[in-house]
Amino acid sequence: MKHPLALAVALALSAAALPAFAQSSATTDTAVTAQAANPFFNESPLPLHYPQFDKIKDSDFGPAFDQGMAEQSREMEAIANQAAPATFENTIVAMEKTGATLSRTILVFFNLVGADSNEAREKIEADYAPKLSAHRDAIYLNPKLFGRIKALYDTRSTLGLDAESVRLIERYHTDFVRSGANLPDASKVRLKAINSELATLDAEFSKNVRAEVNDSAIVVDNVADLAGLSEEAVAAAAEAAKARKLEGKYVIALMNTTGQPPETYLQNRALRERLHKASVARGSRGNEFDTTPIVAKVLKLRAEMATMLGYPDYASYVLEDETAKNPQAVNAMLGQLAPAAVANARREGADLQAMIDKEQAAKGEPTFQLQPWDWAFYSEKVRQEKFNFDENQLKPYLELKNVLENGVFYAANQLYGLSFKQRTDLPVYHPDVIVYDVFDRDGKQLAIFLADMYARESKRGGAWMNSYVDQNRLLGTLPVVANHLNIPKPSEGKPTLLTWDEVTTTFHEFGHALHGMFSDVKYPYFSGTNVPRDFVEYPSQVNEMWADWPSVLANYAKHYQTGAAMPKELLDKVVAAGKFNQGFATTEYLASAMLDQNWHQASGAQIPAADGVMNFEAAALKKDGLDYAPVPPRYKTPYFSHIMGGYAAGYYAYIWSEVLDANTVQWIKQNGGLTRANGDHFRATLLSQGGSQDALKLFNDFAGHAPQIQPLLERRGLIAAPASDGAQPAAATNAK
Repeated sequence: MKHPLALAVALALSAAALPAFAQSSATTDTAVTAQAANPFFNESPLPLHYPQFDKIKDSDFGPAFDQGMAEQSREMEAIANQAAPATFENTIVAMEKTGATLSRTILVFFNLVGADSNEAREKIEADYAPKLSAHRDAIYLNPKLFGRIKALYDTRSTLGLDAESVRLIERYHTDFVRSGANLPDASKVRLKAINSELATLDAEFSKNVRAEVNDSAIVVDNVADLAGLSEEAVAAAAEAAKARKLEGKYVIALMNTTGQPPETYLQNRALRERLHKASVARGSRGNEFDTTPIVAKVLKLRAEMATMLGYPDYASYVLEDETAKNPQAVNAMLGQLAPAAVANARREGADLQAMIDKEQAAKGEPTFQLQPWDWAFYSEKVRQEKFNFDENQLKPYLELKNVLENGVFYAANQLYGLSFKQRTDLPVYHPDVIVYDVFDRDGKQLAIFLADMYARESKRGGAWMNSYVDQNRLLGTLPVVANHLNIPKPSEGKPTLLTWDEVTTTFHEFGHALHGMFSDVKYPYFSGTNVPRDFVEYPSQVNEMWADWPSVLANYAKHYQTGAAMPKELLDKVVAAGKFNQGFATTEYLASAMLDQNWHQASGAQIPAADGVMNFEAAALKKDGLDYAPVPPRYKTPYFSHIMGGYAAGYYAYIWSEVLDANTVQWIKQNGGLTRANGDHFRATLLSQGGSQDALKLFNDFAGHAPQIQPLLERRGLIAAPASDGAQPAAATNAK
């Protein structure tokens, strides 16, 4: 999942109206000292303007937000009130250059709130969400500013500008209109109030989700109950308990997804059930962290906003600006996939039930009905039976740093000519973060990359990429980007051994990083991953294909103790199992994606109060044929952070993007696989372009044809694939 400036702002700036921030002309000695000490008031002197994490204090953020908003307000007012007629340079380019202090502060602050939050940062987020929202509204609802933009928009074809500059005018015009610039004054007042409340609610939702994950962790008294977990996992559970001052006990921390990784291995069925029920209850327990009142309010406010802006529902508002264009297109695609996915899941469930019945009969005990907490455990057994391997056989060959440096980086070197060098002289916000210089094919520095791989209580769930500095030629900046995962940290001195899912996630997130690092655009607006949400996942999904590409895997899949290569027969089994459990994976994803659409295609009158949220969810799943009890949604509504943040009405984007991904993987295989020529073509036609051209045009420029759904259906096992052409295998895609 991508977490760029646009998303960070959306998370906090859902918009509001507060008085403009003025700055006193009087400057005291104390103020001068404070300004000099605040690392956000000037560009970072570190390489590529890398953030000065060692100098940043939580107390710096408030003053930096205040000053940043005040500076940008003055800059925007100067643009709006100038006497000279609007030109591209004095209006659009001038706007692109505003807000330097605010941008620096937003990028670092919201990235840290996601990666390493604390009470002080949570309070700052809550305090400044409505203020930042008001600041945004003051810009987008400024009639003089919009008048200048509209004058340029109406005459854009006569200005003699290049295509990227014309597109920038069009995007500014679209953003202002979609933010309410054409509304009457009374409606603007209401819109500001809605946006302010949404910003506050979003900050509260994020805080509650983090709190619920920590509060719902499972405490285990007896180590015997952890039978099935690896020695490393048991040690990590003991360390987690020790950190909570629960000496002699064991703590299983929760991930933000519904399914919890230990369910695959825990032999104690009662503990698996306890773990699952704790997971799905999050956010709807009626406690202080219950998110259902927040969800209900947010959805009603979004529906009201959409109606005010002239749309039948919030999904229509969102999708108009995506490649999908409308809810009908999304519904058609998801509706085409769902029946086949559920049918596959039911067949898989029948296999699991047969395994349960067989085992129970062998023990002379009564059988039981397959439940969600049984799925991962018995699917692993079925996989072992069908393919004669289990996940634990892979893990010794999948040590984290080796995967990153000799797998992910190696593939990038072979495909694009990149090289990487770890550096230890730059400050980091947490000791677990590793920093690398990234050098281009000509040996010149391309970017700085941060790898933040471990889970911790201060970090939100999931996996994502973010930017600290975006590339653009207007300001002459190069990228500083980061990847974040939530891999459980082993106890001291133990290796970090990954699951196959964690390996593909590592490749996935680095695909986002490449999209940011390869950006070669003129204007900040278009930089890197600032593209439609249903396009942003596409390059990252393509990068997953290298995880099990034979030459790449041979370079990194080596035993962490002996250095021995992963046996070919084990790799062959991994590849053969590629479509295994895809009914489950597709169904749990589609359940969440279609639930997202149900919520956002509802009118305000159809959205229930807090006590009806879970009933609405159940009815929506039943309506769409996704109410197969053993396969719950990947995210249930109360902890569905994607749709409370930047993926509202947009969670479908993963599978929408996967259509493009599957087409691209097919093209790459047909054109020679892992070659510099293929990498250079993908980079030149698509990865370097950011949002500077229409997204589907970029795909067509790369592939030479429009997207086709057939490759996706084959990959997901929803239709039979044609006879093998001897091409290299592709890894199964993992929705995040």
